Amino acid sequence: MGVSTASFFFAVLALCCLAAVAVTVIAGVVQRVVPSPVLAALRRDVGDASVTLAALVAVVATLGSLYYSQVAGFTPCTLCWYQRIFMYSLAVVLPVAAVRRDRDVRWYALPLAVIGAGFSVYHSWIQAFPPDSGTSFCTAEAPCTTRHVWEFGFVSLPFMALCGFSFVIAMMVLARPAPQEVSVVESTDRELVSL
Repeated sequence: MGVSTASFFFAVLALCCLAAVAVTVIAGVVQRVVPSPVLAALRRDVGDASVTLAALVAVVATLGSLYYSQVAGFTPCTLCWYQRIFMYSLAVVLPVAAVRRDRDVRWYALPLAVIGAGFSVYHSWIQAFPPDSGTSFCTAEAPCTTRHVWEFGFVSLPFMALCGFSFVIAMMVLARPAPQEVSVVESTDRELVSL
Protein backbone atom coordinates (compact mmCIF):
# COMPACT_ATOMS: atom_id res chain seq x y z
CA MET A 1 0.00 0.00 0.00
CA GLY A 2 1.44 3.34 -1.06
CA VAL A 3 1.37 6.57 0.91
CA SER A 4 -1.35 8.09 -1.30
CA THR A 5 -3.60 5.04 -0.81
CA ALA A 6 -2.98 5.06 2.95
CA SER A 7 -3.64 8.79 3.11
CA PHE A 8 -6.94 8.37 1.27
CA PHE A 9 -7.90 5.47 3.57
CA PHE A 10 -7.07 7.37 6.78
CA ALA A 11 -8.77 10.53 5.48
CA VAL A 12 -11.98 8.58 4.83
CA LEU A 13 -11.79 7.04 8.33
CA ALA A 14 -11.29 10.51 9.82
CA LEU A 15 -14.32 11.86 7.97
CA CYS A 16 -16.35 8.86 9.16
CA CYS A 17 -15.37 9.74 12.74
CA LEU A 18 -16.41 13.34 12.14
CA ALA A 19 -19.74 12.21 10.68
CA ALA A 20 -20.33 9.97 13.71
CA VAL A 21 -19.68 12.92 16.01
CA ALA A 22 -22.14 15.07 14.04
CA VAL A 23 -24.81 12.36 14.17
CA THR A 24 -24.22 11.91 17.92
CA VAL A 25 -24.61 15.64 18.60
CA ILE A 26 -27.70 15.95 16.39
CA ALA A 27 -29.32 12.88 17.98
CA GLY A 28 -28.57 14.27 21.44
CA VAL A 29 -30.19 17.63 20.60
CA VAL A 30 -33.23 15.95 19.01
CA GLN A 31 -33.60 13.67 22.04
CA ARG A 32 -33.62 16.68 24.36
CA VAL A 33 -36.20 18.56 22.27
CA VAL A 34 -38.44 15.64 21.28
CA PRO A 35 -37.78 12.64 23.54
CA SER A 36 -37.97 9.39 21.63
CA PRO A 37 -37.75 5.82 22.94
CA VAL A 38 -35.89 4.84 19.77
CA LEU A 39 -33.21 7.49 20.31
CA ALA A 40 -33.05 6.63 24.02
CA ALA A 41 -32.45 2.96 23.17
CA LEU A 42 -29.86 3.92 20.55
CA ARG A 43 -28.08 6.16 23.05
CA ARG A 44 -28.04 3.32 25.56
CA ASP A 45 -26.67 0.84 23.02
CA VAL A 46 -23.97 3.19 21.74
CA GLY A 47 -23.17 4.15 25.34
CA ASP A 48 -22.61 0.48 26.15
CA ALA A 49 -20.13 0.19 23.25
CA SER A 50 -18.65 3.68 23.58
CA VAL A 51 -15.42 2.73 25.37
CA THR A 52 -14.71 -0.05 22.86
CA LEU A 53 -15.41 2.24 19.90
CA ALA A 54 -13.19 4.98 21.36
CA ALA A 55 -10.44 2.41 21.97
CA LEU A 56 -10.65 1.23 18.38
CA VAL A 57 -10.32 4.77 17.03
CA ALA A 58 -7.40 5.59 19.35
CA VAL A 59 -5.52 2.42 18.35
CA VAL A 60 -6.11 3.00 14.61
CA ALA A 61 -5.00 6.65 14.96
CA THR A 62 -1.86 5.51 16.76
CA LEU A 63 -1.10 2.91 14.10
CA GLY A 64 -1.69 5.55 11.42
CA SER A 65 0.75 7.98 13.01
CA LEU A 66 3.33 5.23 13.33
CA TYR A 67 2.80 4.34 9.66
CA TYR A 68 3.45 7.93 8.60
CA SER A 69 6.65 8.27 10.64
CA GLN A 70 8.10 4.76 10.42
CA VAL A 71 6.98 3.59 6.95
CA ALA A 72 6.33 6.79 4.97
CA GLY A 73 9.29 8.52 6.61
CA PHE A 74 7.53 11.77 7.56
CA THR A 75 9.33 13.61 10.35
CA PRO A 76 6.82 14.62 13.05
CA CYS A 77 6.96 18.24 14.14
CA THR A 78 6.70 19.39 17.75
CA LEU A 79 2.92 19.82 17.54
CA CYS A 80 2.63 16.32 16.06
CA TRP A 81 4.54 14.96 19.04
CA TYR A 82 2.21 16.70 21.48
CA GLN A 83 -0.81 15.19 19.72
CA ARG A 84 0.88 11.79 19.74
CA ILE A 85 1.48 11.99 23.49
CA PHE A 86 -2.25 12.31 24.11
CA MET A 87 -3.42 9.85 21.42
CA TYR A 88 -0.86 7.20 22.39
CA SER A 89 -1.98 7.51 26.02
CA LEU A 90 -5.57 6.97 24.92
CA ALA A 91 -4.48 3.96 22.83
CA VAL A 92 -3.23 2.31 26.02
CA VAL A 93 -5.87 3.42 28.54
CA LEU A 94 -9.01 2.89 26.45
CA PRO A 95 -8.40 -0.75 25.39
CA VAL A 96 -7.69 -1.69 29.00
CA ALA A 97 -10.91 0.04 30.06
CA ALA A 98 -12.81 -1.69 27.23
CA VAL A 99 -11.61 -5.11 28.37
CA ARG A 100 -12.51 -4.30 31.98
CA ARG A 101 -15.83 -2.71 30.91
CA ASP A 102 -14.85 0.36 32.89
CA ARG A 103 -17.05 3.27 31.83
CA ASP A 104 -15.44 5.43 34.51
CA VAL A 105 -12.45 5.73 32.16
CA ARG A 106 -14.19 8.88 30.94
CA TRP A 107 -12.84 10.77 33.94
CA TYR A 108 -9.24 10.41 32.77
CA ALA A 109 -9.68 9.81 29.02
CA LEU A 110 -11.79 12.91 28.45
CA PRO A 111 -9.10 15.39 29.63
CA LEU A 112 -6.49 13.63 27.46
CA ALA A 113 -8.75 13.86 24.40
CA VAL A 114 -9.72 17.49 25.02
CA ILE A 115 -6.10 18.65 25.41
CA GLY A 116 -5.02 16.62 22.37
CA ALA A 117 -7.90 18.14 20.37
CA GLY A 118 -6.71 21.61 21.38
CA PHE A 119 -3.28 20.94 19.87
CA SER A 120 -4.96 19.47 16.78
CA VAL A 121 -7.15 22.53 16.27
CA TYR A 122 -4.15 24.86 16.45
CA HIS A 123 -2.03 22.65 14.21
CA SER A 124 -4.86 22.26 11.65
CA TRP A 125 -5.29 26.02 11.63
CA ILE A 126 -1.63 26.81 10.93
CA GLN A 127 -1.48 24.15 8.21
CA ALA A 128 -4.59 25.50 6.50
CA PHE A 129 -3.51 29.13 6.96
CA PRO A 130 0.28 29.21 7.42
CA PRO A 131 1.43 32.30 9.34
CA ASP A 132 4.04 34.50 7.64
CA SER A 133 6.26 34.64 10.71
CA GLY A 134 6.09 30.94 11.57
CA THR A 135 5.29 29.70 15.05
CA SER A 136 7.29 29.03 18.16
CA PHE A 137 6.71 25.28 17.62
CA CYS A 138 8.24 25.13 14.14
CA THR A 139 11.80 24.03 13.44
CA ALA A 140 13.70 23.94 10.16
CA GLU A 141 13.99 20.13 10.35
CA ALA A 142 10.27 19.58 11.00
CA PRO A 143 8.18 22.64 10.19
CA CYS A 144 4.65 22.55 11.59
CA THR A 145 3.16 24.03 8.43
CA THR A 146 4.32 21.23 6.10
CA ARG A 147 1.36 19.36 4.65
CA HIS A 148 2.48 15.77 4.30
CA VAL A 149 -1.14 14.84 3.64
CA TRP A 150 -3.78 17.08 2.06
CA GLU A 151 -6.71 14.92 0.99
CA PHE A 152 -9.97 16.37 -0.37
CA GLY A 153 -8.43 19.85 -0.16
CA PHE A 154 -8.65 20.09 3.64
CA VAL A 155 -7.86 16.79 5.40
CA SER A 156 -4.36 16.97 6.89
CA LEU A 157 -2.66 14.83 9.51
CA PRO A 158 -3.62 17.16 12.38
CA PHE A 159 -7.19 17.31 11.03
CA MET A 160 -7.28 13.50 11.12
CA ALA A 161 -6.06 13.62 14.72
CA LEU A 162 -8.74 16.21 15.52
CA CYS A 163 -11.42 13.89 14.10
CA GLY A 164 -10.08 11.04 16.23
CA PHE A 165 -9.97 13.15 19.38
CA SER A 166 -13.48 14.47 18.67
CA PHE A 167 -14.79 10.93 18.31
CA VAL A 168 -13.17 9.89 21.60
CA ILE A 169 -14.69 12.95 23.30
CA ALA A 170 -18.16 12.08 21.98
CA MET A 171 -17.82 8.47 23.09
CA MET A 172 -16.61 9.48 26.55
CA VAL A 173 -19.66 11.73 26.92
CA LEU A 174 -21.84 8.76 25.96
CA ALA A 175 -19.94 6.50 28.36
CA ARG A 176 -21.73 8.06 31.28
CA PRO A 177 -24.81 6.10 32.28
CA ALA A 178 -27.97 7.18 30.50
CA PRO A 179 -30.69 8.78 32.62
CA GLN A 180 -32.78 5.95 34.01
CA GLU A 181 -36.42 5.83 33.10
CA VAL A 182 -38.68 5.03 36.01
CA SER A 183 -41.15 2.30 35.15
CA VAL A 184 -44.69 2.12 36.48
CA VAL A 185 -43.79 -0.95 38.58
CA GLU A 186 -40.80 0.82 40.19
CA SER A 187 -42.85 3.92 41.02
CA THR A 188 -45.63 1.74 42.50
CA ASP A 189 -43.08 -0.15 44.60
CA ARG A 190 -41.64 3.13 45.90
CA GLU A 191 -45.09 4.37 46.83
CA LEU A 192 -45.83 1.13 48.73
CA VAL A 193 -42.54 1.32 50.60
CA SER A 194 -43.18 4.93 51.60
CA LEU A 195 -46.57 4.01 53.08
